[in-house]
Amino acid sequence: MTQVALPYGRGSLLLTVPEEAVILEPRYLPTLADEVAAIREALAHPLAGPPLVVPTGARVGISVCDVTRAFPARRVLPALLEALGGVEVTLFVATGTHRPCTPAELKAMFGEEVLARCQVVQHDAFACERHTALGRVPGSEVPALIETAFLEQDVRIVTGFIEPHFFAGFSGGPKMVAPGLAALETVLELHSAARIASPRATWGVTVGNPIHDAIRAIAERAGIAFSLDVTLNKDHGITGVFAGELATAHARGCAFARETAMVPVAAPFDVVVTTNSAYPLDQNLYQSVKGMSAAAQIVRPGGAILIASACEDGLPAHGRYAEHLASARSPKAFLARLADPAFRAHDQWQAQVQALIQQRADVFLKTDGIPPDEVRRAWLEPVDDLAAALADLQRRYGHRVAILPQGPQTIPYLAA
Repeated sequence: MTQVALPYGRGSLLLTVPEEAVILEPRYLPTLADEVAAIREALAHPLAGPPLVVPTGARVGISVCDVTRAFPARRVLPALLEALGGVEVTLFVATGTHRPCTPAELKAMFGEEVLARCQVVQHDAFACERHTALGRVPGSEVPALIETAFLEQDVRIVTGFIEPHFFAGFSGGPKMVAPGLAALETVLELHSAARIASPRATWGVTVGNPIHDAIRAIAERAGIAFSLDVTLNKDHGITGVFAGELATAHARGCAFARETAMVPVAAPFDVVVTTNSAYPLDQNLYQSVKGMSAAAQIVRPGGAILIASACEDGLPAHGRYAEHLASARSPKAFLARLADPAFRAHDQWQAQVQALIQQRADVFLKTDGIPPDEVRRAWLEPVDDLAAALADLQRRYGHRVAILPQGPQTIPYLAA
């Protein structure tokens, strides 16, 4: 037997696993020796396009991640602001359809010096009047509505964290425009049941992915002057900086992340143990669908997924994810509702992905943030003791076990 630390909430859980269990993690890269110097170098010598130079008196808008992402804004933004000089800067928190960040979260994310230097605008997808149409969402008649105040800035910059994404292929880059700064109507189309159901809407796929293709097209229309993305290791240290013209810089970052995060396996497993990479990603069950999805890539049909996610923010109470779970008695019943093309609702995509996973495997949840009865109403089976649960699942489903300690930071896939 061997012990594995599973990132969980603001700490970790120790799990004793059989020696024959296969432990799958991203290829570990050390933190860059001098993160600030690397960011300065990337700004001065971008991968594509000219260096970041802003005219005197220009108004600059920077799209930044919200609290659900591990983007190290406190280490990235000071170097970016230094390069911008004394111009007026507004940070646009790309919440997508998430809740706004609290004052305490903003302070923790950005630090007092950045907050004193910049204005902050938190995106609100539900305030349609705050958005301007940039044509239509490709493949539809739905307007591509983006935050007007961001579009009105003289210079528009996106910053982000590149990691594999369970239906958009990769995060960062163009996602910081849409869905990050998009109106609800636009997000509903980008995350429609038909797009989510596409086999190309999955981890690591950008070209030919109906979600990422549309996101990329909308971002191109937004006139982004510069893109600054980073990749991170499990310690949240910066391992790479990808800056310059949006499409090229983001593609280079995705290629880098693909090489480090995606791991081939020869055959599916009976049981897959996963996490949601600890806080901030595992702060609710909604986000934890990503960890389930990573495990689903290599679990056998009819197998079991055991996920450890703290969920300190519950399901959560905001948004409509909890409502969708309560509206149907089973994953199958919810997927039947989605068969009606007229049905579109906020957060349906997360319930859809969860339901599709549960069509493949049974899912068991270790959490301290959601009561057991509520876990069951969310279509999942609660567990208390991880080790006892794993032993029971091996007896019931089989002894071939994989462990994903980093959850969705590792994307395993079945080798052809």
